[in-house]
Amino acid sequence: MLSTPLSRKLALKAPIFQAPMAGVTTPELVVAVGKAGALGGFGFAYTEPEAMKAAVEKVRAAAKVPIHINLFVERAAPPTSEEALRAAAAAIRPIFEELNVKIPEELQPPYCPDLSEQIETALALRPAVLTSHFNPFAPEAIRDAKRSGILVGGSATTLEEAQQLEALGVDFIIAQGTEAGGHRGTFTGAAEVGLIGSLALTRMIVKRCRVPVVAAGGIMDGAGVAAVLALGAQAAQIGTAFIACPESGAPLQHKNSILNSKKGTAITPAFSGRPARGIRNRFIEHTESHPGPILPFPAQHKLTVALRAESNRQGSPDYVALWAGQGYPLATEEEAGELIARWMKEAEEALSALKS
Repeated sequence: MLSTPLSRKLALKAPIFQAPMAGVTTPELVVAVGKAGALGGFGFAYTEPEAMKAAVEKVRAAAKVPIHINLFVERAAPPTSEEALRAAAAAIRPIFEELNVKIPEELQPPYCPDLSEQIETALALRPAVLTSHFNPFAPEAIRDAKRSGILVGGSATTLEEAQQLEALGVDFIIAQGTEAGGHRGTFTGAAEVGLIGSLALTRMIVKRCRVPVVAAGGIMDGAGVAAVLALGAQAAQIGTAFIACPESGAPLQHKNSILNSKKGTAITPAFSGRPARGIRNRFIEHTESHPGPILPFPAQHKLTVALRAESNRQGSPDYVALWAGQGYPLATEEEAGELIARWMKEAEEALSALKS
């Protein structure tokens, strides 16, 4: 079985992290991934502390497996003015009208759970791993986590970001390549600067940073795992490949799009206010052809939440955030444990073929 210092430290049989995905990850998926010898993770981006506790407790009641918690680390958005709301809503008014959803007259904060309470809850739950997305954790949060024996990581989309994370004392860095699905983690400079491919980004960070690197973006099978291990990564983080699993909590139309759509992906800030990669649908096409004002994250997320909910209710993928990486056509409907077993076999075969 393949092994790295980081996977051994976490008592993993497979150097694979299941990417924590809000709305997709369920306790059942975390348990299945953990039982298969990999690291399951919760994306608690929009999750209130009590729901965080309930999800983790459900996993621990079912199995003794390591748990990864990921949080969106972002400053609280200021209240949205009526003028800004009207302008942002006008840009997507046809979608509100098509779905027969009332345009909100106001958006009252908070737009997401209190970050300090989420961090406090995560530290109390003592997962094996705690990671940040968007911005690094504050130094005191990193210090408190490490004192509790929690490994701390953060996502980087450039070498500069990786070096900042290393200077803050993280235990490892997640190299998020441009191929990755979901929200971009860029926190220094324009989002376009962070659109670096997974292979190049992983290798740069491995060569220029001393802490372990976890590669993310475009990895859909064992050959991809072998590729990033060959580049010096100590683990592969995989998200999109788990979306169609039976243990996934993704809506049926999201799973069907992963398995059947041929439209490819695009990066858009129009769903949440931050750039994120998903499968092209009518929402993305409308906002590309009719660009308009977008509220800052996560106010835009709150503006569009009713549209996404109604599209889901109607069983339509047209206005849903179909987060997915560029490699999504390689996805299958296998159970999570079967996927991990196959990937490890494929990775071992790929590395053996390279040696020969």
